[in-house]
Amino acid sequence: MSAGGGTKAIVAALVANAGIAVAKFIGFLITGSSSMLAESVHSVADTSNQGLLLLGQKTAQRKATRLHPFGYGRDRYFWSFVVALLLFSLGSVFALYEGIHKLQHPEALTSPLVAVGILVVAIGLETYSFMTAISESKKIKGDASWWGFIRNSRTPELPVVLLEDLGALVGLVLALLGVGFSMITGNPVFDALGTICIGVLLGIIAIILIIEMKSLLIGEGASDADLDVICDELAAGKVQRVIHIKTQYIGPEEILVAAKIALEPRLSLDDVAQAINDAEQRVRNKVPHARLIYLEPDLDRSTVASS
Repeated sequence: MSAGGGTKAIVAALVANAGIAVAKFIGFLITGSSSMLAESVHSVADTSNQGLLLLGQKTAQRKATRLHPFGYGRDRYFWSFVVALLLFSLGSVFALYEGIHKLQHPEALTSPLVAVGILVVAIGLETYSFMTAISESKKIKGDASWWGFIRNSRTPELPVVLLEDLGALVGLVLALLGVGFSMITGNPVFDALGTICIGVLLGIIAIILIIEMKSLLIGEGASDADLDVICDELAAGKVQRVIHIKTQYIGPEEILVAAKIALEPRLSLDDVAQAINDAEQRVRNKVPHARLIYLEPDLDRSTVASS
């Protein structure tokens, strides 16, 4: 995925969340609703998170150095991991604390209709952000399910924005239900329960993101489909077979390929060099993000022995 698609989704989420956060804080100050406060902090965290994702895209573009010879592509994984941690700490933990506190010490809401109006507007803005993320994700999702896309995508920003926006939308509905039931029944406990539900929801989403971003940060190999294509393209021409191969994403759009390949026997040095160059070109033609390829030539020992 080009950074452009991810950037569009991030900017849409940032603008929506910034406006929502201001509106929610105003709603909390007027109503005293714990659900509104939890959602306000959630939106502030989300706005900060979008900024961190943009920072990751920026720093990942730095040129390779002697200290970091493979560049800084993994910066995008690092900042996405930080986003997941912030979503858990600022979003989930705070909402759980606030909900439990209000459950133990319930306070009646003032002007709950204001909160309802703000939440309805926020749902509209969040829906716009969510639909933008879905639209950009469809361009690279292919035939994979949405869960498969989130689990297997090597591009961190879109899965993060998708789950954040989904969590925000569901959280807004939970806040609306909490405020609504408190307004109808006159019992503020429903508002506190809505806040606790928001905390649990954000915690689940954050844990999923933490697990996925940690896996990317440590280093994941090429997908099964890409690995099959790479092996097929290597084992052609004067290359008899791939003896063994290792791959790793060193950035969302860059795969490192290291392989030992068996060449035809009795090739001249020039032919060996040409066979390696041809193999690299074949791979890059079919898998463009396999940018760094290191091949070690060898003989097919089984062929040599039989001859």
